[in-house]
Amino acid sequence: MSQIRILFLHAGAEMYGADKVMFDLICGLDKTKYKAYVVLPVNGVLVEELRKKGISVCVIPYPIMRRKYFNPSGIVNYIRDFIKYSKKLIRLAKEYNIDVIHTNTSAVLEGSYIRFKLKIPQLWEIHEIIVKPKIIFYLTSLWISLFSDKTITVSDAAKRHLIQSGFFKHKRIKVIYNGVDSGNFVPDIDNRYLYREFGIPTDSRVIGMIGRVNSWKGQSDFLDAACMIMKKYSDVYTIFVGAAFEGEEWREKELKEKIAASGFEDRIINMGYIRDTAEIHRLLDIFVLPSTNPDPLPTVVLEAMASGRPIVAYRHGGVCEMVKEGENGLLADACDPADLAKKIEVLINDDELRQKMGSISRKRQRESFSLDSNIRKYEKEYSLLVRNE
Repeated sequence: MSQIRILFLHAGAEMYGADKVMFDLICGLDKTKYKAYVVLPVNGVLVEELRKKGISVCVIPYPIMRRKYFNPSGIVNYIRDFIKYSKKLIRLAKEYNIDVIHTNTSAVLEGSYIRFKLKIPQLWEIHEIIVKPKIIFYLTSLWISLFSDKTITVSDAAKRHLIQSGFFKHKRIKVIYNGVDSGNFVPDIDNRYLYREFGIPTDSRVIGMIGRVNSWKGQSDFLDAACMIMKKYSDVYTIFVGAAFEGEEWREKELKEKIAASGFEDRIINMGYIRDTAEIHRLLDIFVLPSTNPDPLPTVVLEAMASGRPIVAYRHGGVCEMVKEGENGLLADACDPADLAKKIEVLINDDELRQKMGSISRKRQRESFSLDSNIRKYEKEYSLLVRNE
């Protein structure tokens, strides 16, 4: 049988959660059976990394469903660009003789146009739980239900949320957990040089989070909780890693200003965006992710688990499938920084518990969220779609 040719469509070109997940999947595919072609709407680090791996990448500035389009003129601009660039994608799909479209986010709708025009099956991978605006949740859910031949969510939480739209009663949704390569996150490497690099005393305890600076990842809640902890413990340091979407840099400025006003600026390290997060995970004693909206299956939590770190997070979304409360982490009441601080404090005060939970984290990641399992399951779905075409 000849190679199955897959067209991947995605919403950006950075290396955050969904970007990394797609990158690892594409790089891990059996190259004798599957050929990946990637089209991204912008240039960026993801384009560079894919090309380094010999993956065919093309940049076509098709529109992504973002808030900037949620107004009358934005809708007109979106429809105009959607039609214009979808036609270019169709020409590309014909040129590459594509067998399957893999749309990697609910924010990209162009794959549906290709599917409709060329009758190519579309696998739609959903990484989001869209809480608001509700109208966008219902519209995207309807669209996905109409134009997806195989809908895959990254967690049961994301699956349940899609089903709540009412548009998937007669369409099966499959859950395939994301995975990470545990070999890239080794917990036992000597990390003393990292303390020197960041000016942190080696006898300190370090808490931190990694994530996009947006309206719901919870940087503000984490800062509030961290300040409560640092007020009580003078040897605790806090790390933030992450940047905002292009055009939303004001969120980064807002975070910097809040850190400056906290009274603990000398013990808070705000790094912005960095490519390699493995070193940061090794520096942390506790990984915290207080997403204020349900996070479907945050990749950074998988990385922290692979790094042998205990997790503290809010009790909603896919993190509840990753963290077994009391075993490899603790969950706080959603949007409650005081409770978040209490859970962090439990682990700050118990070295033995942190080590035990960290070991369970790594074991759980390798057993339930392995990269190899993720790749093999997607390969099976591609083959089924082509066979049933």
